[in-house]
Amino acid sequence: MKKEYLCLQEFIKYSSLNVLGMIGLSCYILADTFFVSKALGADGLTALNLAIPVYSFIHGSGLMIGMGGGIKYAIVKSQKDADRADRIFTNAAALMVIIAGIFFLLGIFGTGFLVRLLGADEAVFEMTQTYLKVILLFAPMFMTNNLLLCFIRNDGAPQLSMTAMICGSLSNVVLDYVFMFPLGMGIFGAAFATGLAPVISILILMPFFVKKRNQFHLRKRRLSARLFCGIFLNGVPSLITEVSSGIVMIVFNTLLLGLAGNIGVAAYSVIANLSLVVISIYTGIAQGIQPIVSSNFGKGNRKHVEAILRYALIAAAVVSVLVYGVVFLGAEGIVSVFNSEQNAQLQEIAVTGMRIYFTACIFAGFNIIVAVYFTATEHVLPAHIISLLRGFAVIIPMALALSAAGILGVWSAFPATELLVALLGTVMLLKRKKSHPSGVSVL
Repeated sequence: MKKEYLCLQEFIKYSSLNVLGMIGLSCYILADTFFVSKALGADGLTALNLAIPVYSFIHGSGLMIGMGGGIKYAIVKSQKDADRADRIFTNAAALMVIIAGIFFLLGIFGTGFLVRLLGADEAVFEMTQTYLKVILLFAPMFMTNNLLLCFIRNDGAPQLSMTAMICGSLSNVVLDYVFMFPLGMGIFGAAFATGLAPVISILILMPFFVKKRNQFHLRKRRLSARLFCGIFLNGVPSLITEVSSGIVMIVFNTLLLGLAGNIGVAAYSVIANLSLVVISIYTGIAQGIQPIVSSNFGKGNRKHVEAILRYALIAAAVVSVLVYGVVFLGAEGIVSVFNSEQNAQLQEIAVTGMRIYFTACIFAGFNIIVAVYFTATEHVLPAHIISLLRGFAVIIPMALALSAAGILGVWSAFPATELLVALLGTVMLLKRKKSHPSGVSVL
């Protein structure tokens, strides 16, 4: 019982801190949504929603490297192998520089092509391009921030990670207001405020290194293709979790443009950006359990691993009930906050959409947590299957098929996908438990 209680304490410590931090991180875009809606109306919301998928790719790439490297780091750290720990961090940092450089170059040379690819019309082309260019040029900062946050969390300092994430997000909210209203910088101001947020977060993390509290270091080591591959494989589920939101946005934007024009996309902007905040809670729980799951897995302590998973799934179920209750009862008020022009069509589409779309909560939470659990125990194939199905293989054909029923069909695609994937995830989880009995019931 005492060990079980210690596991619960550890779960609460890591997950609660990380949930707070991830909610703060997700507010980067929610703050943009609010202030853009007030300053630029429906066209501004449309431009923002067309550009957001690219942010998801940047954020997801940073998490892929941070989580993939962090999982390996936590395991070797628990085994007291300092040299391998430094090699992992050095290779993760090098991989981050390579991918961030690609995004940066796209920001300089490729934004016009990307904006046309994302479907912006003449009314929103310039605003979309401006937002996209700034976000891409700040990609190295977003990705460096994600890398450091993940490694510091795995280095036993979840409080610092949370503080940095929240302070970065709060600065974004303040700067959004200052840049867009007193200074009148428009959508450039929204993007610039978002880009400065990770810079502020990194500055808050710096004392951790100045005081030499870190147990991971950059070393002169030969880069390893094998280690690159290992980091990539461990981090792919995190990448897909983030990128899938961008893919879903692109598909939904395209379908809604055909069904309801820019107003449909503006309505979806409200739903999608609120969804990012809700999904961040589940991601926070999942990323919070990752260091303790990986550490206990490295020590061979399977009972603790399964107990932590159980706590995470219970927490996700409770959050889901609370979130859907708020969404169902408060949909009209929530949408009206972002509907600055009081557009009746936007209000009606978004309210109905929220009540359907957010029925996916409990299934999405289960899928995200189970995928990270599999990855944290270096059992990556089931994690990849879950992530790929919910991110690409099911959601896209589901949306295309159900859109034949109109806008209601589009809203239904997300919950239908998450339900199907959750059923498969349950089967794989039970199969894993049966082949690796731990004496602790997972479900």
